[in-house]
Amino acid sequence: MDNLIARDKIKINSNDGLIIVDIQNDFLTGGSLAVTDGNQIIEGVNSLGLKFKESGARVIFTQDWHPPGHWSFASAHQGKNPFDPIDKVKGIGPILWPDHCIQGSQGANFHEELDVSLAHLIIRKGYHQKIDSYSAILENDGETETGLEGYLKSSKLNRIFICGLALDYCVNFSAIDTVTKGYDVWVVYDLTRGISDQSVHEAIHQMQEAGIKLVELSNFV
Repeated sequence: MDNLIARDKIKINSNDGLIIVDIQNDFLTGGSLAVTDGNQIIEGVNSLGLKFKESGARVIFTQDWHPPGHWSFASAHQGKNPFDPIDKVKGIGPILWPDHCIQGSQGANFHEELDVSLAHLIIRKGYHQKIDSYSAILENDGETETGLEGYLKSSKLNRIFICGLALDYCVNFSAIDTVTKGYDVWVVYDLTRGISDQSVHEAIHQMQEAGIKLVELSNFV
């Protein structure tokens, strides 16, 4: 991986934004859809978020926010199990998930060690019953907007950094959609974790093909 990490020294400015993706209890140790070692990024995320806030940049948190019985849950489909594939269902898939991040639940809450006071904006996503939302920008039907793009435009941001969980799903989809909207996009690689080695490899390839750069916390000055 070392040869894929940009060596640029990055000075944060007021036209930058940091998107912190889904650092919620269900994606962390003990959660229903825990990402291995996800807890290890929280201290670094807090540190980077503080750098952004102190530099006059914007900090945005995303929060998965599903209603009970969400169509992305295996439990909503008779005879299906978590991680079974699901095909030809617009806005859902490619696989089904365990129940997670149900609105108002402890699992949907941000982790207690995450400094939520850093946030200028919290975007909730995935709250439409039959549409999932991996991306912070655009839901999985490819049509429904989360509202984040309007905020980025009105804040006059042009360079966007992304970290959080999981690298191969919500971080990847958020990065791809953000660069597609014309922003200069960087993923803070050591402040992410992924679900599987194969899907992480595929996500990194997709991001590189799209012109997204990988950096680490140590790049920021």
